[in-house]
Amino acid sequence: MVLSMERWVGKVAVVTGASAGIGAEIAKQLVENGLIVVGIARRKEKVENLAKTLSDKKGKLVAFKADISKTEEIEAAFAWIAQNVGPVAILINNAGIHFRDSLIDGNVEAWRKTIDVNLLATCVASKEAVAIMRKNNIDGHIVNINSILGHYIYDLANLDVYPATKYAVTAFTETLRLEINSLKLRIKVTSVSPGCVDTEIFNNMDRKIYEEIKKCMLKPEDIADGVIYALSTPPHVLVKEVTIKPVGEPF
Repeated sequence: MVLSMERWVGKVAVVTGASAGIGAEIAKQLVENGLIVVGIARRKEKVENLAKTLSDKKGKLVAFKADISKTEEIEAAFAWIAQNVGPVAILINNAGIHFRDSLIDGNVEAWRKTIDVNLLATCVASKEAVAIMRKNNIDGHIVNINSILGHYIYDLANLDVYPATKYAVTAFTETLRLEINSLKLRIKVTSVSPGCVDTEIFNNMDRKIYEEIKKCMLKPEDIADGVIYALSTPPHVLVKEVTIKPVGEPF
C-alpha cells in the first residue's frame, strides 16, 4: 500500500475547532500537504494568526467564525465555503468540549452544550459535507475525532456526559459509513480515538491530577499524524478506526 496525500492537493478541507490543539495541528499539516483548509472556530483570530505562520506553505488556511453548537451557523458556514472557497472534499469533525461535571449533581445546560458540540455538530457538519460531496461527485473523506472514552469507560472523576457523547460518535461514524455504502457513494468515514492529549480540554482539570498524567500525554501533532495516515491511504482502502494512546498511560 502506497501512502500519499497527492490526490488531495488543491482540494478543500474543513476543520472544526481549528483555533488550538488538535484542530490547529491538523489544519497546519493539511496546509503543508497542499490543501485549501477552512478552519472553523469561535476564536477566528487564532485561526487567522495560524494562517499567517503558514503563508509560505504549499496550501492555504482560511478562517471562518462560527459557533458549531448552533445548527444554523454550521449550515451557513458550509454554504459560504461552497460558494467562496470550493466544494468540500475532506471534513475533520474535531471540535469538542468537556466541562468535567457530575452526573448526579451536574448542570443540565453544561450537559446539553456538550451534546450539542460533541455529537450534534458532528452530525450536522457531516450532513452538510456529504451533500456537497454528492452534488459535486467527490470521493471525499470524513474524519471524526473521537476518544478512547468512546470505546471504554474508565474510573475517573467527573466524566459527566462526555463518554456518552463519544460512544455516540462511535455509533454515528459506523451508521454513517453504512448509509453511505447503501447509497454507493465513495466517501470514506474514519474515527480517530486518542488517549490523553495535552490540549486546552484539560485546562479545567484538577492541577495535581493534570501534572501526574501530563507525564504520559500525547501531543496534538501525534493525532494529526494519525489523521494524515488515514487520509493518505489509496482510494480503495478505508481505515475505519485509528486508536492512538501514549506509552505508559495509566488507564
